[in-house]
Amino acid sequence: MDKQLALRPRLSEKAYGQSTEGVYVFMVPANANKHTVASAVAAQFDVEVASVNMINVKGKTKRTVYQGGRRSKAGSRSDFKKAYVTLASGQSIPIFAAEEEAEAKQEKVQAEVEKASAKQAEKDAKEAAKKAKKEKK
Repeated sequence: MDKQLALRPRLSEKAYGQSTEGVYVFMVPANANKHTVASAVAAQFDVEVASVNMINVKGKTKRTVYQGGRRSKAGSRSDFKKAYVTLASGQSIPIFAAEEEAEAKQEKVQAEVEKASAKQAEKDAKEAAKKAKKEKK
């Protein structure tokens, strides 16, 4: 059952922030426990799991209004279970690799833009100096 467990990574800002500290968040089936989640993560991603914390999240109650606000029906979103998996030091899972690559690419483009603007400013300063020399003569 190790690789059979459906682990869906939770892609949110909070989960991304925690992934930099070695804690990854997964949505797991309601009948999963810490041991099965730890063995599934270790088997699927080839990493060493230090600890697992589980949380049952109750679905929010929502209301749907019909016929111009005269009738309403109460409903709720589905309940789900989250697993916070802490990996051993030095271990990582490439869940947010695409976002990190995009961030690195954006930083590289920004550096190139800054370099080009500095070069243009230097060129403008040289031209201004030449004009000032010509005006003095």
